[in-house]
Amino acid sequence: MSDVAPEAVGAVSFAPMGEADLEWVAAQDRLLYPFPWSAMNFSDSMSAGYGCWMMFDGAEPVGYAVLMMVIDEAHILNISVVSARQGQGFGRRLLDHLGGVARQAGARQLFLEVRPSNAPALALYARAGFETIGRRKGYYPAADGREDALVMRGRL
Repeated sequence: MSDVAPEAVGAVSFAPMGEADLEWVAAQDRLLYPFPWSAMNFSDSMSAGYGCWMMFDGAEPVGYAVLMMVIDEAHILNISVVSARQGQGFGRRLLDHLGGVARQAGARQLFLEVRPSNAPALALYARAGFETIGRRKGYYPAADGREDALVMRGRL
């Protein structure tokens, strides 16, 4: 994964997610996903010691993510950019940040699940060098039942 920032992204910074961020993050998740995480899901992730991150463009929060470390592997549990700022390079910056955090913690691989119907995310992950290594049947809730997840791996 590259640490090069796309030109469309300005003064991006990252900070650990805090309790004060939870309602905003949960509200964004509700806007982004038909089956969102709750504020309690994010709070539980922080309590479990997962890497919970906020991404800012200047002072404006534009994204958030949750990263779980397991020995020498890292698993992205949630990675999101607010809808108004998608397609501007922020997703790649957030993904690169998570890769750097994971690498610093000793991870050699980064895993994630993604809906096969999420074409923009699949394109982002492919550009970042992720490969599909499996499929989890019925992993995600969907309007008409369940949707599979593609399991992807990126080498760090």
